[in-house]
Amino acid sequence: MSARGRPARRWPAEWEPQAGVLLAWPHAGTDWAANLVAVEGSYRELVIALLGFGDVHLIVADAAVRARAAEVLGLLPRGGGSLHWIELPYDDTWLRDSGPISVFDQGMPVWLDFQFTGWGDKFAAGRDDALVAGLAALPAFAGIRRERVDFALEGGAIESDGAGTLLSTWTCLARRHPGRSRAEVEGLLSDTLGVDRFLWLESGELEGDDTDAHIDTLARFAAPDRIVYQACDNPGDPHYEALERMATELAGFRTRAGRPYELVALPFAPPIHAADGRRLAASYANYLIVDGGVLMPGYDVDSDLDAAEVLQAAHPDRNVVIVPCRPFIEQNGSLHCLTMQLPRGVRV
Repeated sequence: MSARGRPARRWPAEWEPQAGVLLAWPHAGTDWAANLVAVEGSYRELVIALLGFGDVHLIVADAAVRARAAEVLGLLPRGGGSLHWIELPYDDTWLRDSGPISVFDQGMPVWLDFQFTGWGDKFAAGRDDALVAGLAALPAFAGIRRERVDFALEGGAIESDGAGTLLSTWTCLARRHPGRSRAEVEGLLSDTLGVDRFLWLESGELEGDDTDAHIDTLARFAAPDRIVYQACDNPGDPHYEALERMATELAGFRTRAGRPYELVALPFAPPIHAADGRRLAASYANYLIVDGGVLMPGYDVDSDLDAAEVLQAAHPDRNVVIVPCRPFIEQNGSLHCLTMQLPRGVRV
């Protein structure tokens, strides 16, 4: 845990009021091709769930993809939010990592456009790296200043409490930037995000996660003094020791007022494997907070309902909705990875 002098800008927490959620539709030109029909079905459920709480800004690669998305979505329920179409090219649909990170500078919205390298050059990412610039050039987002940052960072790697504290895993940042010291990384993040406290986890990583231990698969701020985390209570599971060490680290963290965080443990889903035998990263921590609700990934296993009860207790003022996400984890991500919220005040 470390602290720095606080910059002027502020990075809002996910639970703050929103202007909508960004999403990109899967298509045959993405890695979803082999399982596209099942993935489209889950996307439909995700869009419907999102519209129950606010607007959806749906990115499609071209007119043909838009037509297909409209066909799959069909007649959407009336009421709630509105669906807005955006046509831009993209490599993949993980907008948590390729989309804009919104901060406020002197009360004005800024989109931070960090480098997106395909999670450390694991995958082609040229079009995804250009996505924020493409969005910022649209008339709908004319009131937002884009700030390009010469530093590789994904939104799923970092968590904000809205009051200057960043929660992350040092594993991910160190693998992205092996030549930089922790002090150098903290200095850059302080200047860009407006944070002055850093809570670094040294333990925790899930099989089937190719992001190098993104925090949004492991531990999440549910309130300024509450952290929800992915636990494992089975000593025979290969994740057990690392997640136990992570839980011990979390117990050692302190709020700005010097008190321990309230820690809320999520159940661990039973092992889920792809057809080729690899274990998939079925994390319940990969949930999305929206206005009035929490969208939780469900994996069609018994622990889904247990996780929903835990999240309802952790977010008592919101309604928890389970979204079927089993097809998503085939590509090593889940619900939070696919979405990026736009804070209220971002002009759309």
